[in-house]
Amino acid sequence: MDTVRIIEIKESVFADNDREADRVRQELKGKKTFLLNLMSSPGSGKTTTLMRTIEALKDELAIGVMEADIDSAVDAEKIATTGVRSIQLHTGGMCHLDAGMTEQGLREIGPEDLDLVVLENVGNLVCPAEFDTGAVKNAMILSVPEGHDKPLKYPLIFTVCDALIINKIDVLPYFDFDMDKVVEYAHMRNPKLEIFPICAKTGEGVDKWTDWLKNQVRAWQG
Repeated sequence: MDTVRIIEIKESVFADNDREADRVRQELKGKKTFLLNLMSSPGSGKTTTLMRTIEALKDELAIGVMEADIDSAVDAEKIATTGVRSIQLHTGGMCHLDAGMTEQGLREIGPEDLDLVVLENVGNLVCPAEFDTGAVKNAMILSVPEGHDKPLKYPLIFTVCDALIINKIDVLPYFDFDMDKVVEYAHMRNPKLEIFPICAKTGEGVDKWTDWLKNQVRAWQG
């Protein structure tokens, strides 16, 4: 009987992507442009949260947005109404963006005169978390209707993110959502995770999130 060959993988299958992501970050550093990778599941209020963020910061920061979707330009058209630079990225059926795809988007949007570029990633809690896009920081949105157990079910996205926005806190009375538990579970995955409960619809809590983001941009720019 033939002996089964065992091959030990010494290098991550994501190594090429990770190297490209590091190069993207270095180029952005040279331009003093901050790239935020914003992730969430569909229906979490990602675009509404982003519009609130733009409203709060556009007088202080030059902002651009790259909207990633499998198809359509609906979100990019919404963002364009805020007056910031906006482009739509179609992923060709893929459920995430990697560093190479992000770099193509950056070339199109032209980051040289932008302080902040937000990549609104494809909506799901799994694939986008697996790929380093070259972003300076990662943020995710979890909405109240999704439940407080998501850090237990989708650990990676909570691990790789620097900020967690808990959206739709206006409907807390109507859902079995335990804020203390979600904070506990999220910090189990990532003790350094910054957590911002907000309501993108009313604007409640958005100022703390945008203050944090603005400070991150200014620190990156030196």
